[in-house]
Amino acid sequence: MGKLVSQIPVKSDGDVFHEIFRERPHHISGMSPANIQKCDLHDGQWGTVGSVIYWNYTHDGKECVAKEIIEAIDEAKKSVTYKVIEGDLLELYNTFKLTVHVDTNGDDNLVTWTLEYEKKNENVPDPNTLMDFCLAVTKDMETHHLTKPN
Repeated sequence: MGKLVSQIPVKSDGDVFHEIFRERPHHISGMSPANIQKCDLHDGQWGTVGSVIYWNYTHDGKECVAKEIIEAIDEAKKSVTYKVIEGDLLELYNTFKLTVHVDTNGDDNLVTWTLEYEKKNENVPDPNTLMDFCLAVTKDMETHHLTKPN
């Protein structure tokens, strides 16, 4: 099992980030269209544990798909955990989870991404470029919210 953790400070409202990842991930494609082309609800309801979400995204120049189940939502910690159940990532990894956690403290907001994974074999690289992708999406979301008129 492997684990990557990366944090990125954001100037826009951290509560908004948590709300988007929890209830409105389908809005991310409008904020980061170069990275995420589409996000659809496959089963369940937006913002509920057990719901299944289907993503179309571009990673390392390749069009990819992922089907994820919302495994956990922690309102107190402002975190959402997604478990990949189908898609391109499972060609390289037996298991793959993404957790996005938001710390808010006045104007200081920190988004933390945690990727937990089990490689299919030792030749599979750590998902560093996927972490870069997650950070790029976060920056796109921040830019969208900073430029959005009140």
